Amino acid sequence: MSTASASADETEDESGSGGGYLRRVVQGDLASVRVLLGLVVIWAIFQSQDSNFLTSTNLTNLMLQITAVGLISVGIVYVLLLGEIDLSVGAVSGLCAAITAVLNVKHGWNPYLAIGAGVLAGATIGMVQGLLFSGFGVPSFVVTLAGLLTWQGALLYVLGDTGTLNINDGTITGLTGTFYDDPTGWGIAVIAIAGYAGVTLWGWRTRVKAGLADQALAPLVFRIVVLAVAVLGAVWVFNDDRGVPLAVLILMGFVLGMQFLVGRTRFGRHVFAVGGNAEAARRAGINVNRIRVIVFSIASAMAAIGGILAASRLLAVNQSSGAADLLLLAIAGPVIAGTSLFGGRGSVWSALLGALIIGSISNGMDLLALESSVKFMVTGGVLLAAVIVDALARRQRQAEGRI
Repeated sequence: MSTASASADETEDESGSGGGYLRRVVQGDLASVRVLLGLVVIWAIFQSQDSNFLTSTNLTNLMLQITAVGLISVGIVYVLLLGEIDLSVGAVSGLCAAITAVLNVKHGWNPYLAIGAGVLAGATIGMVQGLLFSGFGVPSFVVTLAGLLTWQGALLYVLGDTGTLNINDGTITGLTGTFYDDPTGWGIAVIAIAGYAGVTLWGWRTRVKAGLADQALAPLVFRIVVLAVAVLGAVWVFNDDRGVPLAVLILMGFVLGMQFLVGRTRFGRHVFAVGGNAEAARRAGINVNRIRVIVFSIASAMAAIGGILAASRLLAVNQSSGAADLLLLAIAGPVIAGTSLFGGRGSVWSALLGALIIGSISNGMDLLALESSVKFMVTGGVLLAAVIVDALARRQRQAEGRI
């Protein structure tokens, strides 16, 4: 982004120009605003068609349905930030869930050790694929496509003649079957709001002391209030049904943790640098290959976690675990929510928002009893529209010399 362009943007924003704000939304600077508006429209449409859509029971089910996809999408965001793709995450999720189930059910492993083994297997798979991609210069598309086929075969091998393996361990099934009572839910909400407010205000205070922030507190207070309303509203909905689900807390924990990693650490800055311009990052002294290996390891580890949560919810692992449209949804979500396919632009929040968008569409069409063919076409259309918007926004930013 050039200095002249930056100054122009800042002047326009400071003047309160509605046109400048709208341009930022369209170009992706405020992609979350665009996604949230889209989510409101989607919810309004489905609520008008079926009054059960916005009930606490259905919204709780919706959050449980998107947990596995959202967790996998968290890892996909990192890969997309590099400007790469990972087509193996669906198969990896199924394989690692099967490893966890087999170790626990057939070999009697402690559930925590079995889960750890499944996640470790995922991270190892990602490391191998990252080494092949970065070490031999094979395109990530080809490496992970081969991985998709390989890990599907490994899933069949691990399950053997069993086919379907039922999971009965309370610890594993409790990942998606645990709901906290009302007082605990409200306590979690208060802690989350207080924690966010504390971190936000402390960061502002630190930046002010360093001369890096404006003195105005109003925008930060507004963000804290919006978050508080959202959290309290979500807890109220959950408590009106069965309580706050552990699975949702797991998803939010990973989203927050991974967003902090990519947004507030040196590693995160290196990820954006490599995704923006790998050659420039290399000349700046960044170990590009190491960043790529770590990112692919993260993606596969998150796929493993998502697969284990999916198995927990279904109470079983079978030969189709990680198949069907899981890969499509895991990649489509972040793209729809504003993470660029071209690399160097995006946020881990897009994993959550994208999963909400796609999950809401799927859930709403299920309530309306629409055929699977319609669901696939609608989801594909939404993805194509998001990619077109991303491409147009990138073209306009290039024309303005901002990237």
